[in-house]
Amino acid sequence: MEVRFVAPHLNHLDELDSELLFAAVFDDERPVHGVAGLCDWRLGGRISKILASGFFSGALGEVLLVPGRPKTTFDKICLFGAGSRTSFDEAVYVQLVRRMFKAMVDLRARGGVVELPGRHLGLVSPERAVEIALEQAAHHAAEVDVWVLVEEAAGRAAIEKLVFDLKRRRQRVESAFDV
Repeated sequence: MEVRFVAPHLNHLDELDSELLFAAVFDDERPVHGVAGLCDWRLGGRISKILASGFFSGALGEVLLVPGRPKTTFDKICLFGAGSRTSFDEAVYVQLVRRMFKAMVDLRARGGVVELPGRHLGLVSPERAVEIALEQAAHHAAEVDVWVLVEEAAGRAAIEKLVFDLKRRRQRVESAFDV
């Protein structure tokens, strides 16, 4: 799976043309923040209205698909309930990333724009977030080609360093077994 990046700002998101955008929504964060909040603003408060109606609350396990076009460059915005911020931990993160991959596969999408759960609040480090995401990606290598991660510059730099180090380690292992 290829990993690319986009900054979490509307002008950068507007430059993308993607079928799917994935974001997590906490049930105790109102108004929503992160990329979900940016999309809510662009959609004229549609996500906030859905949350206010109670149809989707952000409870752990909920999934909501919202049409993105014509107000965004995304066909679909897929929101994942992340539960409460205080209950968010690595186990919840793993569960959400698994669900994101499953949704991508079920929707027959080869890639998408993803804000890794909890990253907009710094609830998980960029390195650990990507380590877990890459572990999960290994289960879907034949089905998912690219994730465009929504990440600030500092997080992007940390992730790029980690990915570079992982590739270098893999090359060393492969060359050690060359006969």
